[in-house]
Amino acid sequence: MLKVGLIGFGFMGRMHFDNYKRLAAEGAPINLVSICDLLIDKLKDSTALGNIATSQDVCDLTQYHLYANIADMLENEELDIVDITLPTYLHADLTCSLLEKGLHVLCEKPVAGSSVDGWRMVQAAKQSGKTLMIGQCLRFWPAYEYLKECVEDGRYGAVTGGYFFRGSAAPKGWLLDGSKSGGCILDMHIHDADMVHWLFGKPEKVSALGCNVIPGSSYDTVSTHYIYPDGKVLNAQADWTLEGDYGFSMTYRVNFERGNLVFENGRLKVNPNDEPGFIAELSQDMGYYRQIKYFIQAVYDQTPVSVCLPESTVGTLEIIEAEIRSAHAGGAFVEL
Repeated sequence: MLKVGLIGFGFMGRMHFDNYKRLAAEGAPINLVSICDLLIDKLKDSTALGNIATSQDVCDLTQYHLYANIADMLENEELDIVDITLPTYLHADLTCSLLEKGLHVLCEKPVAGSSVDGWRMVQAAKQSGKTLMIGQCLRFWPAYEYLKECVEDGRYGAVTGGYFFRGSAAPKGWLLDGSKSGGCILDMHIHDADMVHWLFGKPEKVSALGCNVIPGSSYDTVSTHYIYPDGKVLNAQADWTLEGDYGFSMTYRVNFERGNLVFENGRLKVNPNDEPGFIAELSQDMGYYRQIKYFIQAVYDQTPVSVCLPESTVGTLEIIEAEIRSAHAGGAFVEL
């Protein structure tokens, strides 16, 4: 039985908490034993809102050991795995420290605030021999897994173009501090940049435009073109200035030689050129559940992760850094 400690109990921490409870109920070889957050006394009786609803507004934590200090948790608990859902700027140092202590680590995306720190995390994992995985959850999201299969098996021919988008109102708290979160371009847009990277490999160069709307944030709206040798036309956009009743959206449209896929409003429509279109039958499980299940099984079986290698997620961060340099230069092409 793998003993898990969860660090961070904001919105994403609660999302992970929900899925550990579900996995344990399903018989997965895990036991979530402790939860740590600097504000745990406040958070245990309050809500934390995000783009996707958790199963409950206030969680019953009476069966877990609660800590306000990471060192105290590590001293008092014999853990196998630590799950980090803290702000981005705290990822690197803590991850490296935990790996050096002999713990397996699941760390929320983005991997770090800079690729330099990301590569430091990769090296720490190699030296420790422990498993590190970064929670780029779209790699485990059914609609994006389906797209990946279509790209790889060529059932509709080669990809000729595509468009990815996600948007919402502005988040709250530390996310609006660009020095801590990197703004929309690093925190939100990285999902779709990671999809482009995962599906097609690193582009030759990028051209990005970004706009600052929220004081103190980084780029709050971004649009990027990705250039590949075969000439496919790819663009990804993100925007967290969509206030009012907009809500949250994540969509894509990918064109193939013999068809296209359109994902919107939680539904994936497949449109072959020469056959009737259809709605793809997909698992209803979210990527958060599937990524945690995958990570737990890899650690339990003592097998390396392959879907979400930390080196690959640092590569995605390098793409984002190139996009930021391009946006600083008014959309100039930046090579990778």
